[in-house]
Amino acid sequence: MPVKAYGAANSPDRYRWDGGLSWIAHPEESMQRASHAVGVDSTGVPVVDRGAEIESVWVIEPVDFEGLDDELATLGPVAGIVVLAGLHRRDAAAVASRHGVEVHLPATIGGLSKRIAAPTTVFEDTLADTGFRSIPVLTGIPWAEAMVFDERTGTLVATEMLTASDRGTGPGERVAVAPYTRLIPPREQLSGLSVERVLLGHGPPVTDDAQASLDHALANSYRGLLGYLGRHLDFMLKAAYVALRD
Repeated sequence: MPVKAYGAANSPDRYRWDGGLSWIAHPEESMQRASHAVGVDSTGVPVVDRGAEIESVWVIEPVDFEGLDDELATLGPVAGIVVLAGLHRRDAAAVASRHGVEVHLPATIGGLSKRIAAPTTVFEDTLADTGFRSIPVLTGIPWAEAMVFDERTGTLVATEMLTASDRGTGPGERVAVAPYTRLIPPREQLSGLSVERVLLGHGPPVTDDAQASLDHALANSYRGLLGYLGRHLDFMLKAAYVALRD
């Protein structure tokens, strides 16, 4: 199983949930890079009720696959592409160009705009006219990230510092703080949030028991480190090398 797969993807794992779609374009890779399409209503609020009308769709850190545009069309017109982590350019530029939209970046990674071959816009507090507010969590180089959160629906999008991938989580963890940041978990930044679902950059979306999964990840960050390293140290080192090389 490769750490990261390259080339065209044509057999993604898909996860449908009320108001959106998540996918892992290359199920064969151990990174399990995940992407999301979030439907919002006319006021920019994420749609969470089955059958509710979707006005437009925000696509988060897409990894392209054959037929992606047709999948997105079943949800609604694409309003924009979002990249939240400094190492997650992925196929954002290509998808944005096909749909004639901009790539939106939180100010935390605003400098990434120079490396994206598509029009970009940088946001400070909220994502365009949606209810997603920015929560900066990592400000280092190259690891920089902001999460976004919609408090009305409890939707948290955390694409790097939290993970749900098989090789990113340790024993008893459904969601985990990413291995290289386990000693600096985002407890303060995420305190007080009421979370109903978590969309991650690696691994499947968490659409049930999300708050409990998040609470456990933050509480277990320190004490679960040795268990994680005992199981996945080789993957952590390989994944860090691949991420920095690309």
